[in-house]
Amino acid sequence: MATAFFRQGPRRRGCPTAPAERGALVVRAADQLGLLDGVTAIEVVGQRAGGLDPECRTRGRPDGGLGPGACGAGAELAGRAGARASAPPPPFPPPAPSPPPAGLITSIYIRQKKKMSFRKVNIVILVLAVVLFLLVLHHNFLGLSSLLRNEVSDSGILGLQPIDFVPNAPRQAVERRQEEIPVVIAASEDRLGGAIAAMNSIQHNTRSSVIFYIVTLNDTADHLRSWLKSGSLKNIRYKIVNFDTKLLEGKVKEDPDQGESMKPLTFARFYLPIFIPSAKKAIYMDDDVIVQGDILALYNTPLKPGHAAAFSEDCDSTSTKVVIRGAGNQYNYIGYLDYKKERIRKLSMKASTCSFNPGVFVANLTEWKRQNITNQLEKWMKLNVEEGLYSRTLAGSITTPPLLIVFYQQHSTIDPMWNVRHLGSSAGKRYSPQFVKAAKLLHWNGHFKPWGRTASYTDVWEKWYIPDPTGKFSLIRRHMEIANIK
Repeated sequence: MATAFFRQGPRRRGCPTAPAERGALVVRAADQLGLLDGVTAIEVVGQRAGGLDPECRTRGRPDGGLGPGACGAGAELAGRAGARASAPPPPFPPPAPSPPPAGLITSIYIRQKKKMSFRKVNIVILVLAVVLFLLVLHHNFLGLSSLLRNEVSDSGILGLQPIDFVPNAPRQAVERRQEEIPVVIAASEDRLGGAIAAMNSIQHNTRSSVIFYIVTLNDTADHLRSWLKSGSLKNIRYKIVNFDTKLLEGKVKEDPDQGESMKPLTFARFYLPIFIPSAKKAIYMDDDVIVQGDILALYNTPLKPGHAAAFSEDCDSTSTKVVIRGAGNQYNYIGYLDYKKERIRKLSMKASTCSFNPGVFVANLTEWKRQNITNQLEKWMKLNVEEGLYSRTLAGSITTPPLLIVFYQQHSTIDPMWNVRHLGSSAGKRYSPQFVKAAKLLHWNGHFKPWGRTASYTDVWEKWYIPDPTGKFSLIRRHMEIANIK
């Protein structure tokens, strides 16, 4: 019976176990905060543990133990609180706090939870802000590193050294440009007048911002610089790049019969990414051209995916159709390559394939570098030295065969009017004046140059020629005319 009484007793006395535990938790929190005195603690425990039962309130003993029939943990805590209340007060006791209103303890607990939540949110936001700042700092650092790397790379690679750079374009030209157009042109001492005329024609026929990369040899740089400072050439933006002939050691076989085609600067077109390491696209052109259209149109020539360059086809060009029909091997691959050689036959290139002219072309330098075009060209140069792969009756420049091999069926085409050729041969005389006027670019490829004796339409070329202020370069035909007068 006694056991049953204690198991059932709390329930009859109105002090269930669960309320007593809840009351204990409340008193513990209030006691830690210093908000309750002993009497209040007893009242709170009594209220939480089973109403206002006077027996339940007085079960706790002042020494903190349990009275007979105490209401569980709640009465124990109440007893301990009563013991603290019955202890002698300090000399200067603080004023007793007034009993808190109902629900205060719960409100304090909720506020503490909210503060902790806000702290967590603030910490997360702070961490995200720090991460974002570090990412921005890293991005800016990479951009600065790239800029510095480009500046350093412009100082030259593999013996190609820029000599100077003149960015003195008029402000209006800089403001209206949409994209800077790099134009690479080779300028040898004996053909310097041609390069000057070509640059002058480009500068006067475009509204775009053009920068010329003039590839030359060291002994020509001073002469070229003094010429560019004269007259209408003052506003040309240019960089003079020295071509180191050591690049060609072991890649070119000396052949006196080749003449002009063996000069080092004819190979400058193989090294375009080295001249302009930061450019994505560029135009290369020989020094024997005159541009009559806006070069922006040539620069915007679309290149197919995977193509590193766009050339003018020989057998499909307007100049070929108008002037030379059925010219034979001169405009096919067999005119440049020796198909008796096993290495050439293994390439499976049709001998009748139309060749292209490398005197004017547009290059995708990003794709050029990705495919290592320069290395491929040098490979075939070396193989020709070792095995003699070029045709014995070479139809054109010695620079053409490596390009034909590397770009076989892997190049785009430019508008034929942007490379109207053969003005340097007798065939050029067959062009009508109307056709020459409509051409966007005139090319005096062949043996006869417009500064020489018998080239076609020399009057068109001379319109853009600027006399050499040093007097070192002069038109050959003028000397002949003066000699005939005397």
